[in-house]
Amino acid sequence: MAERQHQGEKIKPLGFLKPISLRKVPGRFQTHQNSLPRLPVPPLQQTLDHYLQILQPIVSEEEWNNTKQLVEEFRGSGGVGERLQKSLERRARKTENWLSEWWLKTAYLQYRQPVVIHSSPGLVLPKQDFVDSQGQLRFAAKLIEGALDFKAMIDNETLPVEYLGGKPLCMNQYYQILSSCRIPGPKQDSVINFSKTTKPPMHITVVHNFQFFELDVYHSDGTPLTSDQIFIQLEKIWNSSLQTNKEPIGILTTNHRNTWAKAYTNLIKDKTNKASVRSIQKSIFTVCLDAPMPRVSDDIYKSRVAGQMLHGGGSKQNSGNRWFDKTLQFIVAEDGSCGLVYEHAAAEGPPIVALLDHIVEFSKKPELVRSPMIPLPMPKKLRFNISPEIKSDIEKAKQNLNIMVQDLDLTVLVFHHFGKNFPKSEKMSPDGFIQMALQLAYYRIYGHTCSTYESASLRMFHLGRTDTIRSNSIDSFRFVKAMDDSNSTEQMKVELLRKAVLTHRSYTDKAIRGEAIDRHLLGLKLQAIEDLVSIPEIFMDTSYAIAMHFNLSTSQVPAKTDCVMCFGPVVPDGYGVCYNPMAEHINFVVSAYNSCAETNAARLAHYLEKALLDMRTLLQEHPRAKL
Repeated sequence: MAERQHQGEKIKPLGFLKPISLRKVPGRFQTHQNSLPRLPVPPLQQTLDHYLQILQPIVSEEEWNNTKQLVEEFRGSGGVGERLQKSLERRARKTENWLSEWWLKTAYLQYRQPVVIHSSPGLVLPKQDFVDSQGQLRFAAKLIEGALDFKAMIDNETLPVEYLGGKPLCMNQYYQILSSCRIPGPKQDSVINFSKTTKPPMHITVVHNFQFFELDVYHSDGTPLTSDQIFIQLEKIWNSSLQTNKEPIGILTTNHRNTWAKAYTNLIKDKTNKASVRSIQKSIFTVCLDAPMPRVSDDIYKSRVAGQMLHGGGSKQNSGNRWFDKTLQFIVAEDGSCGLVYEHAAAEGPPIVALLDHIVEFSKKPELVRSPMIPLPMPKKLRFNISPEIKSDIEKAKQNLNIMVQDLDLTVLVFHHFGKNFPKSEKMSPDGFIQMALQLAYYRIYGHTCSTYESASLRMFHLGRTDTIRSNSIDSFRFVKAMDDSNSTEQMKVELLRKAVLTHRSYTDKAIRGEAIDRHLLGLKLQAIEDLVSIPEIFMDTSYAIAMHFNLSTSQVPAKTDCVMCFGPVVPDGYGVCYNPMAEHINFVVSAYNSCAETNAARLAHYLEKALLDMRTLLQEHPRAKL
């Protein structure tokens, strides 16, 4: 089920956004959206040729020959492939985006694993310098004020349009991340967005010591509260929730989706509970005021913080201080660790990072005037009636979550030897360079290569989400084999590395133009299911299963802020690798599962560091001839 990946898209991060105007510009967003091109359906023969190419380094010769036969049957004139392709092209003419609804369902809403670790990415911010609750609440207040400042641009439709390679991008995801929430269902979840309702939400949810509060962040005249005013409100919340003796109701959201759907139906039978849950779902976003983490040594501190952002550390730590169905949850702990976690159905990483970069810039601005201290109402505590059945659901959710938390192996690597400036100085794509280092690290550990997923943005198209960059190519395979082969000259290695990086760059360009193979193949398969024809042999083949089993699931999420995202592996014997290449260093988070004896996050991180250094040495010792 690797299909739901992922966050990173190759987009230059936004700068600090200055509102173009504070006046509303109604209709501007819609006009922009309508001008975007529609996602194309790639030519069938091109996709099938590509498919056979990407299989070469990952399947045996016998499997490849067998698949080649199936592909030839599928692509034959008047065959099933052509029929499905025509149906898909018809669908593309009739819909705004032939893929988006299918993708939302298959990648997210019908995916039944818990959203925690398996789907929702976490993001780690640099440690803040406060060490007590006063500092924690001041920082949280400033963060809320910055988020509301960004929200004003969304509401007024004055958010500057982003560009990629000179082309304008779809901005729809920005309109999905606030005031929205996922709702569990027995077979399929749904996402509700309250921002366009007649009475849009004016409150956020604040969680402290497993207790939920509704905090109004606007005055009756529609102006937002200032950070001073928010701080006072947060203090009231803090002081009225000093004990953690309450049932951690939020833990229920960490469960398997079917289990949670059942518990959810039961939970909201009670009127009080229903109103409390509705308040959380409707809120603009959630702020989790966490307890400090257990003290650990400096070298593992960052990896533990990544865990706090991804899953909360388990039921004895901060996992009960979340509502994981909420699209956006900011996390601020008493010890200065902070970040966020977001529910993936609504958006990829870049819009979240753009919001974050804005907040970070905003919070650097000095307070020009002290706000008037007007009396503000007490934030409303959300009540829950816990029946014995709900109590038992909470206990089971705790047990399941703690097993998941124990099983996740996370390593944060701050690679400080060089950043994206080095590959740039060698006229190489920094992303391609990093991806080749990952290929080399994996090959050195396992002696073979694997199916590799890297997400590419389809936001050049109306309602575009992602497609897959297949970083493992025939050229990358040739490079990693040659790198430690005594029969290869250094000059050959340099040429193979440069060629592999160029191949990666060209596949990336194809992907962002809508010409990658993964979503197209998925579309053909889903079209077969929809047309009630039998599923073509090509999709029942071992090679297809190997191609879709992503042992390396990777994502570049660039940001101005020195942060990094993280997510769990998408297969039991795989790795999740997320990275943010800064000018002079690179932040990585590597994840694996402890239950798999073959994988180890720290080992991959170690080999990745060595691969990056070896590749630099190779290039530095064999400079390009000056033309």
